[in-house]
Amino acid sequence: MGQKRVKYSGVGVGVSQVRFAFQPLYSLHTGGVVAVEALARPASGGVGDLLGSALRRGRLVEVDVGLAARAVLDEAPHATLLPLHLNVTALTAAAPKPALQPLFDALGETSRRPREIVLEIGPPFHGIAPAALLAGMARLGELGFRLAFDGLGAGDLPLNLLAESRVDLVKLDRTTLRRLPDDPATVALVESLVHFAARTDLRLVATGIETEDQLNTVRRLGIRVVQGNLFAPARGGMAPMGAATLATPDGQEGPPSFTPTSAPTVKHFLRPATTLPAEATCEEVRNVLVDNDAPTGIIGLDEQGRPQWSIDRTRFLLAVTGPFGHALHANRPAERLADAPHVIRHGAAALELLDLVTDADWDRTADDVVVIDDAGRCQGVVLVHEVVRGLADAKIEEAAALNPLTRLPGSDSVARAVDRRIAAGQPLVVGWLDVDSFKKVNDTVGFAAGDDLIRALGRKLTDLATNLGGVTVSHVGGDDFLIACDIDKITTVADGLLDSRWYAEGLPVTVSLATLVCAGSSVASYREISRLLAPLKKHAKDVTGSSWVNSWPGTDRIEVLRGINSQQMPRQRPAS
Repeated sequence: MGQKRVKYSGVGVGVSQVRFAFQPLYSLHTGGVVAVEALARPASGGVGDLLGSALRRGRLVEVDVGLAARAVLDEAPHATLLPLHLNVTALTAAAPKPALQPLFDALGETSRRPREIVLEIGPPFHGIAPAALLAGMARLGELGFRLAFDGLGAGDLPLNLLAESRVDLVKLDRTTLRRLPDDPATVALVESLVHFAARTDLRLVATGIETEDQLNTVRRLGIRVVQGNLFAPARGGMAPMGAATLATPDGQEGPPSFTPTSAPTVKHFLRPATTLPAEATCEEVRNVLVDNDAPTGIIGLDEQGRPQWSIDRTRFLLAVTGPFGHALHANRPAERLADAPHVIRHGAAALELLDLVTDADWDRTADDVVVIDDAGRCQGVVLVHEVVRGLADAKIEEAAALNPLTRLPGSDSVARAVDRRIAAGQPLVVGWLDVDSFKKVNDTVGFAAGDDLIRALGRKLTDLATNLGGVTVSHVGGDDFLIACDIDKITTVADGLLDSRWYAEGLPVTVSLATLVCAGSSVASYREISRLLAPLKKHAKDVTGSSWVNSWPGTDRIEVLRGINSQQMPRQRPAS
């Protein structure tokens, strides 16, 4: 590898002194890493200065390709097996194939293939004929590279080019996203881009995410991939490849709110792997496949049990079948007909596996995925079609449990959240919300107006849960809703519900909220809490106007925090 590095230093002293930081891209569906981006770090100045100097000397493409090749070599020792994002200028994307030879040399040396590389095409776009750039991008696609546009919102990317090209993803520039969530115009702009991405089947990536407010905003807008210092600062070497970790509101470290807690994991679908030593021959692989109908593929393992290659049954048998296939391959190493294995950690969510497969070569989306432990040893394989079917079944069950009016889950959702918190010894508040005299609403203005009111309450609860995090809501049925949350969040929830004016076809409506503060070992189960809430809700409904009453297990003390009876009482939080 050292000799190759000398070759790339020929494009100039500046390039030879460039080092690279690697920053991961995260999926908001799974919290898992789906790719890494190589970010050039010159010894002095910025990469823009280096490229600007190269442009003035007429060597921009040469330097640009040299940087990309160096990035491939610097990333190779980390062996992440993840897609690698490389930044190139539009002029390089329009360059003829011979100009890319240093990059192909680096890929060959590191056993990387073009399909594992995402070329992020960035400015300047001016001075390049759109037809020439589109032709260059088509050529790169034919060579196997995946393509992206970088810096949308800050560079000079023409909208016509965005519409006419066929890229896999578009990255929104951090300067645009920094105006979120407070700038309505920026929110509207991002909303339109999300719609464009959905209509054209590409991925939209939010870069430069530095605050939880920005994260919550882009997530609500429908962006599925993010990158930024909130998750992992770009730095020399490789950033940690585990799930992102954010600071929770109480200052403790915890998983991000988008990490699933109850979704199926790959362990639910694990099956034994068919394996051979990594030095096995094609004839040995063929014998295993021919003698056994079951294996869909074979994994080559090193002496420590770590996967080195993966062979798909169908592709392998096609390669060795025919008059010359056996003679060409029989005694050769099986690795020559193998691919780099798709691997996933043993604790990963099943949705993370689907992201991994989505980012793979189109002809490998059905390959076995190797499950590895923390030491990288093979634990077995999962079959993609089984995961898809299992997740589909889980989604069907989940949809069946949703209330058709509000699309909120039933009481089981809050029951699980409450029992989980009680088992962990975590203090919480459980609330019961309902509409006062709801039968009168239906009898006066009709069932349709009553349904509209229930939908509005459901939307309000959904928004509060999304914005606050750590809040679980459910629609028990009729006009009854349940809430479970941290003690310090119940006041915000109550204010959001009770400060709103509720109407049904112009008819004013009030609501009642009963809450129970549960701390320590004061309660043993969700069932006990539900029994204690019943008389408390009746007390709340006896208070005039929209009301909030609060109590604690094991005491007869009741606080009237909202409602006409509390006018002489100071506004306060429920005591824990």
